[in-house]
Amino acid sequence: MRPILENIQILYVSNGCEEPYVEIITVRKSECSRSVCSSQSVCSSRSVCSSRSVCSSRSVCSSRSVCSSWSVCTSEDEEAEDTLPALNQKSYILQDHHIESLASRLPPRVQCNVWDLVYSTAEHGTSLRTLYRKTAAIDRPVLLLIKDMHNQVFGAFSSDPFRVSDSCYGTGETFLFTFDPEFKTFCWTGENSYFVRGFLDSLQMGGGGGPFGLWLDADLCRGSTFSCSTFRNQPLSPQQDFRIQAVEVWTFL
Repeated sequence: MRPILENIQILYVSNGCEEPYVEIITVRKSECSRSVCSSQSVCSSRSVCSSRSVCSSRSVCSSRSVCSSWSVCTSEDEEAEDTLPALNQKSYILQDHHIESLASRLPPRVQCNVWDLVYSTAEHGTSLRTLYRKTAAIDRPVLLLIKDMHNQVFGAFSSDPFRVSDSCYGTGETFLFTFDPEFKTFCWTGENSYFVRGFLDSLQMGGGGGPFGLWLDADLCRGSTFSCSTFRNQPLSPQQDFRIQAVEVWTFL
């Protein structure tokens, strides 16, 4: 017999009457209510008490059934899951708390969109050229995720997809972020427009007369992160020169 929780209502079945009925007693309030099981009564969308069902001390609506006021079909966990955006593929980096934090900081125009995985080192190999090729046909914002060898997660949101370019591109929607040691975002300061610039041998984000906010090499094996005037960010990883474990690029459908 399962242990009874403090606020769980207990189901009792009474016999010896012309029409079987169920006594529902709330432990906390000690209040009783009567529910008649007949061919017309419905306990819930999952459990229907019909003329074929047997109401006796040995027959109780299963743990999957919800009998009117007996239980509440909501929980904080279920509500949290409902608020998370949908991902159309598995992520090798993201966990629920990453998704929840990032979704709240995305521009309104993409907050309700499905997240679409465009590039992953786990699936497509470690190559910046492959990343550019996968994002070539996209005309939507992208989310860059990086996981280093110390399992730190950080990255950037870019208003424009990544590409090789002769000059910097992007808008003030672009930002850097880190989960080390807690979630932080670093938005555009307005000091310059060095948002993103792509080379065949590197990808750069942020700058202004000094090191880059985020820099990745051609093989997506190494990177670096420093404070820059574009975002006034702290280094995104505890290791300013870091080794990469995984990279993903997501867009929004």
